[in-house]
Parts: sequence; structure tokens; C-alpha cells
Amino acid sequence: MSDSVPHRKRSPSTSSSDASSKRRKSSKRSASSKRKDNEQAIQDDDLPNGEHHIGAFDRRRESTTRTARDPRDEFHPPKKRKVPKAARKEAQAPVNGTVVTRSPTPVIDFDGLSRPSAGTRERLEESPEQAAVRLDRMRGAVRTLLECVGEDPDREGILDTPERYAKAMLFFTKGYQENVQDIVNNALFNEGHNEMVIVKDIELHSLCEHHLVPFFGKMHIGYIPSKTVIGLSKLPRIAEMFARRLQVQERLTKEVANAIMEICRPQGVAVVMEASHQCMVMRGVEKTGTSTITSCVLGAFEKKSKTRNEFLSLIGVSGGRRL
Repeated sequence: MSDSVPHRKRSPSTSSSDASSKRRKSSKRSASSKRKDNEQAIQDDDLPNGEHHIGAFDRRRESTTRTARDPRDEFHPPKKRKVPKAARKEAQAPVNGTVVTRSPTPVIDFDGLSRPSAGTRERLEESPEQAAVRLDRMRGAVRTLLECVGEDPDREGILDTPERYAKAMLFFTKGYQENVQDIVNNALFNEGHNEMVIVKDIELHSLCEHHLVPFFGKMHIGYIPSKTVIGLSKLPRIAEMFARRLQVQERLTKEVANAIMEICRPQGVAVVMEASHQCMVMRGVEKTGTSTITSCVLGAFEKKSKTRNEFLSLIGVSGGRRL
């Protein structure tokens, strides 16, 4: 007699019920998967360029964690400008037996001008006759402006206004004709000094390049020499040269800092400016109590927070509050 358990045969009714149950489960799974695939396909059809669909929660989180910005405000690295060979040869032409090369930064050109352009050079190098022609053109432009605002340019009170305004505008923008090298005039002295030097409360007046109305305030300049110091009066003169141009405060602050960094080659430079803008006071939002503070820190002031805080404390700014 065999010890093995005899094989039991399932009844036909039991096997048929199991098979039908499996078919029902399989059909439910296939129907559910087809429904999900159809929903995914509908959602993916709405996405551009066949992008893969992500969940609504993920999409909402992404939108709330990413700041909405104007595409024009995004940073784009500046394109490298090709300098013609003729210009490079001219920049490196020998002067008095020495080769003068273009400055490594765009702040000061090889001839001492800052941000030179064709118009700047024409004004710097013009003859007295050409200066008279320039003044006459400006006089005519101001007369046209007076007519456009509804005034009578031949009225006694404003008969000489076009010429007065033209001369005033040339004075307001005289910084275009000034040369950094002439301002410094070799006033660099090797004193072995390597501690902070600050000239504060430098009063400046400039013209907003957007509306041609004034902004004015005070600038504070500090630098840490690398044994070489600059004449103290040269710091306000450099700031004045850049201010006597059509400006924005942010660029004015940066240009002064970069110029001092290049001239003195110090360990660091810090410049802070606080100004009131008449384009926000006389027009626009018309907020009389507002002031704008800008800063530019280079070298040691940028790398060392302790040095930067010492400078801010000495000029009267601590923790964002005026002392």
C-alpha cells in the first residue's frame, strides 16, 4: 500500500468559480489602469513640448518657492567686445618713450578718461569755435523746450534763459571733460601706512540721467592702504568728477570705489552714499522724506565682515541705523 496522499480532483463547479473570480479581478485592474492612463494622457496633452506631467502639489510648491521676476531683470553675463587691432595698437602706442597700455578695468581708460565715448572726446578736444557752436545748439534746444511747455521765449523774464541754462548744463556735466590722472596729479605717497583711512560727509550734487533732475547727498569713502596713501583732497575730487555727469546713484558709488581701487592699489575700498532724489520728490511718488543708501565694498572690506563693520561704525551706520 502506498504512503502518498491520493490526488484530489476539484469539482468542475469549484474550478470554474475560481477562474471567473480571477477574470473579474483582472478586468478591474485593467479598467483601472486604462482609466489612469487616459487621465494622464489628457493632462500630458495640455503640457507644451510634450513635457512630463507633475502632480498639482509639486507644481504649487514650485510656484510658491520661486520668486516671480521680470525676465529683463535676470542676470545675463556681458558679451565680450572685440577690440579692433587698430584700436589696440593706438592704445599701446609709445608716449614719451614709454608704452601706455589700456587699463585692466573699464573704469579708467588709458588716457585717464572714465567711460569715454565719441561725444566725450569731441567735447574734451574741441576748439573755441566748436565750443561756441555747441553752446548755440544747446541754446536753440532750450528755446524749443520753452515754446513746447507753452511759454513765450521772447518774454523779458526768460529772454536769456536758454543761454543761462545751456551754460549751467555744461557746468553740471563738466565731469565729462575731466581727467583722472590730472586730478590725482601724482599725489601718491609711500608712507608705510596700512590702517583704515576715511573721508566722510562729502557733499555731492548730480543729475539723474532718467529725468535730468538733481539728486544730492553725502558720500563716505574709506580705504586701507598698502603702504601707499593718496592726498586726502583727491578723494572728494574723484567723487566730484563722477558726480558731475548724468548718473544713477548705484553706478556713481561703484565708479568712485573702482577708481580709487585702481589708482591706489589698496587692500580694500568701501564707499557709502546717502542721497535724496528729486525725481521721487518733485514728481512720481512725491515722497519728501525718502533717502537712498548705496554701498560698494571691495577687497578687504568685502572679504572681512569685521573690517566692514568697523567702517560702518566709524561713518555712523550700525546695524542699519543712523547713529
